[in-house]
Amino acid sequence: METMLRKREDKIAIIGAGTIGLSFAALHLLKHPTCSIAIYDTRPDVHDYVAEYMSKTLAGAGVDIDSTMQRLRISAYLQEAVLDAVIVQEQGPENLDFKITTWAEIERYAPKTALFWSSTSGIPASQQSRNMQDKTRLLVVHPYNPPHIMPLLEVVPSPRTSQAVIDETLEYWRGIGRTPVVIKKECTGFVANRLAFALFREACSLVTQGVIDVKDLDEVVQNSMGPRWTVAGPFKSYHAGGGDGGLKSFLNKIGGTVQQCWDASEKDVKKGSIAVGEDWQIEVCRQTDEAYGVVDTRERDTRTRSVLEAVSCEEEVQ
Repeated sequence: METMLRKREDKIAIIGAGTIGLSFAALHLLKHPTCSIAIYDTRPDVHDYVAEYMSKTLAGAGVDIDSTMQRLRISAYLQEAVLDAVIVQEQGPENLDFKITTWAEIERYAPKTALFWSSTSGIPASQQSRNMQDKTRLLVVHPYNPPHIMPLLEVVPSPRTSQAVIDETLEYWRGIGRTPVVIKKECTGFVANRLAFALFREACSLVTQGVIDVKDLDEVVQNSMGPRWTVAGPFKSYHAGGGDGGLKSFLNKIGGTVQQCWDASEKDVKKGSIAVGEDWQIEVCRQTDEAYGVVDTRERDTRTRSVLEAVSCEEEVQ
């Protein structure tokens, strides 16, 4: 891993200075102390916005903020940002036309050896690379927000992405302590969002039916699946739940209940019209606002770090 990081001593270009882009910038600065960051964004207040976000994010991270910020600069032009970059990471609008145009322009000015990553939430690399000359260079690196804290990165190549690009991408992220997972086939929403939104749809359905309210449903998740899933995903959890017989035994024992829940879920979701934009949203959003108001993300992030550190320590002990 050190060899890979020595290769990557130069510039990382961040295209798009939204929350995800700046979180990635902070991650690179914190975990890769020899890199420099060039940020390109067209927002008029980009200098003030970046300075405020980064100072808050780097505070308490055990680094000297002034010297760390000296490795970051704002580029006025896309061409300037990607010039001599070894990695170009794009976090622009979720708009296909924008991404098609932007990647074609990046390819024109960036070095031939630069890695190209898009942090899109759902637009596959095969579509984004439509106007690129070399479509083998691009893949998706989709984070779980915020990426400077959450370890997961979904690496989603297109059918045209070269294996060398995939391998270099995995090596870089593993070298700075992240958990990149290759998604073998492009699909809508990738994997993490598909799982999270499936639970969210069921949660909205149960609240809409009056089975439970918003705050109590969150209590259910935080005090059952939440802690469990930090140490074992659904397959490992239910495999353990089956005892010596594993997942096969688990499904043999309570597979009927599992199927009844699946069937009820499909029926209730349809009955409750759980589709984005329908009437159910009014009550669910009202309850959520009443329960939480404006969420303090700093508290969320501090607690998340503590959980991740505890899990990491437990793994080291084992």
